[in-house]
Amino acid sequence: MLEDEEPDLDQLAREQFEDAFVDGDVPFRRGTAQAALRHRNFRILYFGTFASNIGTWMQNVVLGAYAEKLTGSPVFVGLLYFAQLGPLLFLSTFGGVLADVVDRRRLLVASQLAQLGFSLALAVIALKTHPSLALVAAAVFAVGISNALGAPGLNAILPTLVPSEDLPGAVSLASVQMNLSRVIGPPIGALLYVRFDAASVFAVNAGTYLFAVIGLLWATYPRHANARVPEHGFARLLSGVRIARRDPVIARILVTLSSFSFVSVAFVGLLPIIASDNLGIGAKSWQYGAFYACFGLGATLGAVSVGTVLARVAKAKLLRPGFVGFAAVLAGFALLRGPALAYPVVFVLGYTYFLVITALSTLLQAHLQDEQRGRVMALWIMGFGGTVPLGVLVGGWVIHLTSITDVLMFGAGWAVVLAAWSNAQTLRAKGAPDV
Repeated sequence: MLEDEEPDLDQLAREQFEDAFVDGDVPFRRGTAQAALRHRNFRILYFGTFASNIGTWMQNVVLGAYAEKLTGSPVFVGLLYFAQLGPLLFLSTFGGVLADVVDRRRLLVASQLAQLGFSLALAVIALKTHPSLALVAAAVFAVGISNALGAPGLNAILPTLVPSEDLPGAVSLASVQMNLSRVIGPPIGALLYVRFDAASVFAVNAGTYLFAVIGLLWATYPRHANARVPEHGFARLLSGVRIARRDPVIARILVTLSSFSFVSVAFVGLLPIIASDNLGIGAKSWQYGAFYACFGLGATLGAVSVGTVLARVAKAKLLRPGFVGFAAVLAGFALLRGPALAYPVVFVLGYTYFLVITALSTLLQAHLQDEQRGRVMALWIMGFGGTVPLGVLVGGWVIHLTSITDVLMFGAGWAVVLAAWSNAQTLRAKGAPDV
C-alpha cells in the first residue's frame, strides 16, 4: 500500500519544493515582483528572454571594440552603433502593427530565429582575417531590423502572462532584466573576446536566442489581439500615433518619456567622455568597468524597488519625487571632479533613472487595451530606445560649443520641468490607472 502511495507523495513533495523555491515561506503581496514570479508562463518567458538578453549585451560590448580593431575609424564604430539601434526608431511602428494583427507567437519566434541566423552569419564573417566591412555592417543591420520588428510584440505579451493585479511586479522585473543583463553580459563578452575572438562571442550570442525561442514556444499566452486597424498603407503604420493622440494618458506618458530620454538621458552615451574628462577615470580601465557596473546595478535596484518596497505606492505618485531626485543627482554628477564620489553618485543616478522609467512603464501597460498594445508599445520603444542616440548626437555637438557640465545641467533642469508636469492628480483626472 505504501509503495502504491509513493508516487503521489513524490508528486506532492515536488510541488511543495517548487512553491517553496518560488515563493519562500514569506506571504506574498499582490502586485510585487514575487507575486509575478508565481505565474508559470511569466517565469518561462522571463528567464528565456533574460538568457537571450545577456547574449545580446555580450555581443553589443564586443561589437564596438571589434569595429575599432578592424578600421580604427570612429565613423565605422558609429555606423555599427546606428545599425544596432537605428531600426528601433524607424521600424518599431511596423513591428507594433504586426504585433496587433498577426499571430504573436509566429511573429516573435520568427524574429528570434532571424536574429539567431544573422548573428551566426556575423560570426562566420568575423572568422576571416580581413572580413568585408560591408558584410559586417549588413549583418549587424539585419539583427537590428529583426529586433525592431519583434520588440513591440515582446512588450505586448508581458501583461497577458499575469493577472492585472500583478502587472506592476511583472513590469518591474522586465526593467530588472533589461539592466541586469547589461551588467552580466559585457564582462562575459569581454572575457570571451580576450580569450578567443569576436567570432566566438557572436556565435555564443546566436545560441542564446534559442532560450527565448523555447520560452515563446513553451509558455501559454494569447496569440491574437484581434485588433481592427481600419487604416491602410502608411496611415496604418501611424495608427499608434492616432491612438496616442486620442488618449490623454498615453499621450502624456509618451511625451514625458521621449523628452526625458532625448534631453536628460543623453549622459548615458556620454559616460566615457564624462569619466575621462571630468572624473579622471580612463575609458579603457577596470575602474571604468566598475563605474559603469555601479550605474547598471543602481538602475537594477531602482526597477526592483518599484515591484518590492514601493509596490503599494501608486506609480503616478512616484513620478514627481523620482524626477526631482534624478535632477538633483544629475546636477551633482555634473559638478563632480574626481573619482572618489563618482561611484556612489552614478549608482544613485541609475537608481532614480529607472525608478522613473519603471513607474511610467507600469502606468502605460496597466492603461492599455490588448488590441492596441503592440502599436502603442512600439511608440514606447521609439521613445525609450530610439531618442537616446539622437540626444547623444546632439549632446556631443553641444559639448563642442559649451561643455559637458552645461549639457548635464540642462538635462537636470528639464527633469525639474517634468517633475512639475508629472502631477499625480492630473494623471488620475485624465484617466490614469490607480496602480
